[in-house]
Amino acid sequence: MDYGPAPESQKEAQAWLDGHQRKFGLFIDNAWSEPAELFASTNPADGAQLAELTQATDADVERAVEAARRALPVWQGMGGHGRAKVMYALARLLQKHSRLFAVLETLDNGKTIRETRDIDLPLAARHFYHHAGWAQLQSEEFADYRAVGVVGQIVPWNFPLLMLSWKIAPALAAGNTVVFKPAEFTSLTAMLFAELCVQAGVPAGVVNIVTGDGRVGSAIVNHPGVDKIAFTGSTEVGRLIREATAGSGKKLSLELGGKSPFIVFEDADLDGAVEGLVDSIWFNQGQVCCAGSRLLVQESIQERFLNKVRARMENLRLGSPLDKSMDVGALVDPVQRQRIAALVDSARAEGCDVWQPACELPADGSWFPPTLITGASTSAAVAQAEIFGPVLVAMSFRTPPEAVQLANNTVYGLAASVWTESISLALDIAPAIKAGVVWINSANQFDAACGFGGYRESGFGREGGREGMLEYMTALAEDARPALPVVEAKAKGNAKPAAADPFAIDRTAKMYIGGKQARPDSAYSAPVFGANGALLAEVGVGSRKDIRNAVEAAHKASGWTGATAHNRAQVLYYIAENLAARADEFAARIAAMTGSKNPEKEVQASIERLFYYAAWADKYDGLAHQPPTKGITVALNEAVGVIGIVCPNEAPLLGFISLVAPAIALGNRVVVVPSEAHPLSALDLYQVFDTSDLPGGVVNIISGNADELARTLATHADIDAVWRHDGSAEGCAEVERLSAGTLKRTWVGGAKGRDWYSAAQSGGRAVLAHASQVKNVWIPYGV
Repeated sequence: MDYGPAPESQKEAQAWLDGHQRKFGLFIDNAWSEPAELFASTNPADGAQLAELTQATDADVERAVEAARRALPVWQGMGGHGRAKVMYALARLLQKHSRLFAVLETLDNGKTIRETRDIDLPLAARHFYHHAGWAQLQSEEFADYRAVGVVGQIVPWNFPLLMLSWKIAPALAAGNTVVFKPAEFTSLTAMLFAELCVQAGVPAGVVNIVTGDGRVGSAIVNHPGVDKIAFTGSTEVGRLIREATAGSGKKLSLELGGKSPFIVFEDADLDGAVEGLVDSIWFNQGQVCCAGSRLLVQESIQERFLNKVRARMENLRLGSPLDKSMDVGALVDPVQRQRIAALVDSARAEGCDVWQPACELPADGSWFPPTLITGASTSAAVAQAEIFGPVLVAMSFRTPPEAVQLANNTVYGLAASVWTESISLALDIAPAIKAGVVWINSANQFDAACGFGGYRESGFGREGGREGMLEYMTALAEDARPALPVVEAKAKGNAKPAAADPFAIDRTAKMYIGGKQARPDSAYSAPVFGANGALLAEVGVGSRKDIRNAVEAAHKASGWTGATAHNRAQVLYYIAENLAARADEFAARIAAMTGSKNPEKEVQASIERLFYYAAWADKYDGLAHQPPTKGITVALNEAVGVIGIVCPNEAPLLGFISLVAPAIALGNRVVVVPSEAHPLSALDLYQVFDTSDLPGGVVNIISGNADELARTLATHADIDAVWRHDGSAEGCAEVERLSAGTLKRTWVGGAKGRDWYSAAQSGGRAVLAHASQVKNVWIPYGV
């Protein structure tokens, strides 16, 4: 069947641009600045200039942050209901002007009008409706949290308005104010949204929009008056932001690149899978961070399925994005087209088969045809790099375990799509894939109630859902943390090592790796002196090789993650019981090390903390969301993986337990650096662990210099997160900075102390959130 042209009128959008003389200033404090240094915004479909926008300066960013800071008490003083009414008005206005927004977005971005009209605008309005509800319920549902403060938000060009709604809606709902930077290529719908803010009654300074290139983003990231940075964009820029914010105390969420697998099993509905694939990789010209760019198809159906894919590609319509019958629009910019073409050429050079349907590309604008690449090795550039274009790389697998292995063979971990008629197979595969979102028999499903975000080099943090709201809040208990002095790590003794008796028992405390005591690889030891200056013992000085051995042991103990929460709870109870049986011994050790007048209090608190997290182990459940689409979305609280932990010097036993217990309760394995000043009580725990059915490798203890070992943990590629709570401001900043290499999650205490006896500061969901990550599994039902 032939399709005639079905153009969407652009008259209203062009009139709106003309009404602004096609020049825009900055939106700060509910007022427009005069246009200054200008840059062009062009239509990707034909290269025509649409408007000119202002390149913001550092001074402009300063004004925006000051306006946002002044507006905080006003916005928060309106209360949850007051904020909810304003956000509800924004949602209604988005719906009222949806056609104008959709056409303007298509003109500015190049995506088809069907996508902006039917996907982007409804979802954008949905986010403001949904988060208006969170604003209304904030005082009840988030009573133990407060707004972060001034939030800097930076978004990419692929979903300009939708990314704006993902960022601004939860920030406003929580009571924050915003300095927002849209993408340089696609700023026009943000300018239109600024007008809606005034109409909706958003107070001056609550939403500030500054335009320009990466220099503007850098100014926002580095501004000391910004309390949180929320960034969506490339992994490379995400690393720079992680490094720039290290040690600043800024809260950070990053939604970065992806190389998402699209897995088709032999029992799948192949025709349905083909349509899902179209939506997954050719939606928005493949310029989607979660695009299903890696097709993994079971070998028994490979050729049949690929033939169906090629036939469907032949019928994809590529052309004017404003034509409602088009499937594929224009790429955002010629630079993007050149990058995609270079990667496809590299595939040809490597001997891959590159197939493209016969289609005529428009003479003007930035266009690239839908492309299928087969015959690529798993290490090929097109199989590993995020192409960010309409390019699909296909591979085969034989068994479900091989499919999982191939799916996880990437540095990214954003999304995945699984196609099978066997629900048991689908629900077995979904948790095994290292991705923050898994769609079953569907693709690219989004909703404000369901969190979205990734693992590994796809970033950290979630957008949407309850977990997305928490990204814009701070636990009140953090404000109550004491500024405790840091215990001197290298206490000086006044006694020499006793050497008179050649048959004296060796007092060197060994490390604990893989369920066994271990001597340090370096063969060096360091003295540990008591509170009275007497030598208590010597401890091994751990090195990079000891960390390596401990990480290997932790990975071998992956069965702990697969164990039931009930079983993990039982082990924690056993640890508590065995510690209680030796309470006097541990109390004496603590008294000798620290001079504590009441060491029994710390031991008892440690036992209670073990019971506390044993109780949480099988109660930190996920949620089942019911999005507007037909189906449910199950939000699973998954273990992070292998966590490196640097423990505090104060309360050396309780601090150790308070960090290790929540981590292992949720199925993580840990490599722990005990208190550098007082390590003996932690090293004494090996016998407790051995008699408590704790599998070897779940807890590994490496004593030594905290700075050196933390540095190794932060740079180790097979460690998924690092926690540091020893009170070293410089050390915590270094952990955050070095973690940027693999974008591992961090939880650091900075220079402040923590009341380890307080359940509010050392327990609860806020701590468990650091020990887990949310995976949303979309499960459709019905027709």
